Amino acid sequence: MNAPVRAEPRRLENVQTDRGSIPVYATGTVPQPWDTYSAADHATWKQLFARQRALLPDRACAAFLRAQDAMRMTPDAIPRFEDLNEALAGTTGFEVVGVEGLLPELDFFDHLANRRFPVTWWIRRPDQVDYIEEPDLFHDLFGHVPLLMDPMFADYLQAFGRGGVKAHALGPDALMCLARLYWYTVEFGLVREDDGLRIYGSGIVSSSGESVHALESAAPNRIGFDLERIMRTRYRIDTYQKTYFVIDGFEQLMRATDPDFTPIYARLAKQPAFPAGTVLDSDHVYQRGNREGWAPDGDV
Repeated sequence: MNAPVRAEPRRLENVQTDRGSIPVYATGTVPQPWDTYSAADHATWKQLFARQRALLPDRACAAFLRAQDAMRMTPDAIPRFEDLNEALAGTTGFEVVGVEGLLPELDFFDHLANRRFPVTWWIRRPDQVDYIEEPDLFHDLFGHVPLLMDPMFADYLQAFGRGGVKAHALGPDALMCLARLYWYTVEFGLVREDDGLRIYGSGIVSSSGESVHALESAAPNRIGFDLERIMRTRYRIDTYQKTYFVIDGFEQLMRATDPDFTPIYARLAKQPAFPAGTVLDSDHVYQRGNREGWAPDGDV
């Protein structure tokens, strides 16, 4: 599907109600209104970029750092989508497209399946520098876009999108399994490299606190990747993760997406989900967390 392009982009954020935060979804793509970014917007980008790049050497995976440098992403100003697309066109053929905020699931999957990555056009306000609930331009551009330069990871995202379109037709149980896989890989994944565990998940590389917590805190579990285990594991949206899953490399992700997930979804629908902090006897445990500071509830 080709979503309509809106000429005048809006900034869409979650709505706070007496029943909690309610997400607002947008469809369609928008041009990046680069000329309308304020000095404060560019200053926020610079502050966040400089802080993260100071933290990520020896923490982020080598592929991420190489790719971000190859894209010539700098703290000087918010990058132009068209410049990033020039770099992507010569490597993996992915394309950055502007959106106003969260997309409905099927729209998001369709973009990935067609090698398009949706990026929120607006950046957080200065009072949101340390935390924002929904994805903004910094999270999307800094956290997600660099690894689109990696051919293996780009193929994984495209395969994920195609699988998501199929899961959407199968129903909510399949979608929940796939949401957990995305969460624990694309957003909060760790990878084992020769010199130790490293970050590749965008939710970690774009967060100053979680960049340290994910690798150095004694609180969380760090467990080897297992597809069905992940699909049964709930996750946190309001605090640092209780568990991080570790891959051996992006090739492992590609192998994991090769099978038809339909029989896996059917099998897992009959089995209970695991709380986010669970450690199983069958797990390959890199670290069993000491649980310090864990919230008692809130698993999704």
